[in-house]
Amino acid sequence: MKKIVYLPLDERPCNAMFVPKLFGDDRLHIVVPPEMGCKKTPARWKAIRDFLLQECADADGLVLSMDMLLYGGLIPSRLHCLETDEVEQRLELIAELKKRNEQLLIYAFQCIMRCPRYSSSDEEPDYYGECGAEIHQIGNIRHRASLGLCDETELQALYEAVPEACLQDYLNRRAFNLQFNLRTLQLLKDGVIDFLVIPQDDSAPYGFTAMDQHVVRQKLAELRLGARVLVYPGADEVGLTLTTRMVLHFAQKRPRVYVKYAASTAAAVIPLYEDRPLGESIKYQLTAAGCRIATSLSEADIVMAVSCPGSVMREAAAQPVTDPNYAVERTLVEFVLFMQDCLEDGRIVTLCDNAYANGGDLELLAMLDQSGLLDRLHGYAGWNTSANTMGTAVAMGVHTLLMGKTPQHMDFLAHRYVEDMGYCGKVRGKVNHERLEQLGFDYFDVKEQRGAVSAIVKEELEAFVKEAMPSIASHVAITDTWMPWRRMFEVGLQVKWQ
Repeated sequence: MKKIVYLPLDERPCNAMFVPKLFGDDRLHIVVPPEMGCKKTPARWKAIRDFLLQECADADGLVLSMDMLLYGGLIPSRLHCLETDEVEQRLELIAELKKRNEQLLIYAFQCIMRCPRYSSSDEEPDYYGECGAEIHQIGNIRHRASLGLCDETELQALYEAVPEACLQDYLNRRAFNLQFNLRTLQLLKDGVIDFLVIPQDDSAPYGFTAMDQHVVRQKLAELRLGARVLVYPGADEVGLTLTTRMVLHFAQKRPRVYVKYAASTAAAVIPLYEDRPLGESIKYQLTAAGCRIATSLSEADIVMAVSCPGSVMREAAAQPVTDPNYAVERTLVEFVLFMQDCLEDGRIVTLCDNAYANGGDLELLAMLDQSGLLDRLHGYAGWNTSANTMGTAVAMGVHTLLMGKTPQHMDFLAHRYVEDMGYCGKVRGKVNHERLEQLGFDYFDVKEQRGAVSAIVKEELEAFVKEAMPSIASHVAITDTWMPWRRMFEVGLQVKWQ
């Protein structure tokens, strides 16, 4: 049995639970820290250090979040007041792990700090709630002006709208984190880290994040790191992606994936919260996972069906929509029939449902249910960003290829339908609009992890399963529901396939 130590990006279920839920069984031992931080509260460094020293001593592989190691989690990476020497000491632990276990395979990932386009302090410094949109726009104009795409006439008004101390603090934080992005590249160059992904959470073509990405790419060229590091949109799915890559390495397999689009022009669409055309992101995602693109269906080990619309992606909360992007430029009937034919031919089919950001496509769900395909698919994902969805769908396809549709695989498949279609696609918005205000709560604060809101969510999800997925409803049991960060954006679930 192989042993993989997994240090997640943070303690949310999508980061801490998805990897062991999908891959951990009697053939693969996945070890996750027993304690981590909570949202803005960082994980205790000593606990993380002791966990890694103990568990990596006899491990075959380590999937390592640099943001958790260096800062105590994703949100703390944007809020910390750490000194350079302290973070440098934390970085040195990786070489110590390799020294103690020379056979340890280390795949790491480290985010380039994001710069959201909206004003909110929910996951950023307090001042970002007052002037975050303006800080984002400053970065956007600075970047485009440096490329000769605009002038800087708008900057003065923006500078007047952002307190100088706040902007300087934000820029200092970016510079601090960027220096450790570059330091991590040196560890890769030195062979301490074997493979690295630098994902970009909530990215855009222009702005502070894109400028930092350019600095990182310059360093990559200088160090001649080639294909040992990949830079692309994503974050919460990367733990799954790198675990997939590691499992394939141990199995000595490199599967080929055939990509089927629901819309012929989907590959050119730039998904929401991302910085490049979907077709390019797919190449990065498959390469990072240890896969290759199949140029024909006949040579494919896995089929990945991609539901993206033809031009403009919308939020799942906008459903139902009648945009030509969805209703005319996409042909869902043919898309579903193609998946059905592939399944009847005995092919592995995983569905990347990135038709919308932040939730599944309810029209597609109805067609899958009516066609009897929900329990026949080998993978499904439709949550958060296109990158989050894609990485999850790829992992599920590879898991089927290597291990089959095990009971735990079916649990995870049912979980994805309940969370991505049910919660993200419908229930989250319904509870937010119809129930929160009367309970004295709001979207960003439901007061507790398990309480009135989580009970309402469980009730609504059970009703959704019966109404929207009757073909599999008798097999799906929701055994637990909670609100991990005491807000509505994400949900914690335990789902069993009966």
